[in-house]
Amino acid sequence: MATMSVKCAVRLRNFYIADIMNKEDSFMKFRPVHENYNVRDLARSIDFYGKALGLKEVRRINADDGSFIIVYLQSEDGGFQLELTHLRDFDRKYDLGDNEFHLAFRADDFEKAHALHRDMGCICYENAEMGIYFISDPDGYWLEIVP
Repeated sequence: MATMSVKCAVRLRNFYIADIMNKEDSFMKFRPVHENYNVRDLARSIDFYGKALGLKEVRRINADDGSFIIVYLQSEDGGFQLELTHLRDFDRKYDLGDNEFHLAFRADDFEKAHALHRDMGCICYENAEMGIYFISDPDGYWLEIVP
């Protein structure tokens, strides 16, 4: 595979980053940190993600003027976080388009997870042939559950 030099000019306080390649001509390392979902009812969403996926609040940011609240949720094993943003003045349902994006969660007990989600009434699609299913959160975001 050929190595390609990637150039970019990013202006940050009058400082330009001209080359994102290091001296060994390899790409910088990146890792996913969080995914953001905007939500209408923050308490309802926190409750859903806690019950459905065991995610717990690990950090909260409140705007000084009260215009937004950001809550970060994380599984007990750490790492990747789900960021929930509540915008005080957003007065309509979020338009998720065709909802062709999703996060995937691996269940350590797939059958138990499926039973929980069935009892919660949040399973929105199942693909038995692939052995997966999707749940929908209170705002309509789809979350894939894999064994």
